[in-house]
Amino acid sequence: MTPFLTTPRLTLRPLALRDTGAMFTMLSDDETMRFWDWPAFRDREVVNDVVAAQLRDVDAGTAMYWAVALTLDGPAIGSCDLSDIDRHHKRAEVGFLFSRAYWGNGYAREAMQAIVDFATEDLRIARLWARFHTGNAASQRLLERLGFSREGTLRGHILRDSARRDCEIYARMR
Repeated sequence: MTPFLTTPRLTLRPLALRDTGAMFTMLSDDETMRFWDWPAFRDREVVNDVVAAQLRDVDAGTAMYWAVALTLDGPAIGSCDLSDIDRHHKRAEVGFLFSRAYWGNGYAREAMQAIVDFATEDLRIARLWARFHTGNAASQRLLERLGFSREGTLRGHILRDSARRDCEIYARMR
């Protein structure tokens, strides 16, 4: 189960089907999706399916997804997650995506700090890791500010627009 988390400026609430409209806004923006595994989505039904799949992962206990909002009932301005949660090995992947209208305000860092704290303190996760497309300087800076260090490059890890893309792996230990 995904818990509610709060920061001085944000509410991180469990992602729900009601967030698909805000998620579509983010996932259909070409610039937001420039460093994503898929091009921008054009079909709302596909986004509904993505959110439904994420909620199934939550039910299976392998992930936690949050809608990030400025107020408890406000629209999502971003999303963050813990995925591939392995409780035996005490590790998980972190991810984040924010609406372009909210870039540059420190919201991603604030939300991700709350998730890192929750994962390490409450879940006792020892290893957090993240993957991002090579060249995504904003994600690299954010992860470094959160104490993540570069571990290596996954060469040709993603096939997008008929081209192989490299990804960077960053991680932090508790």
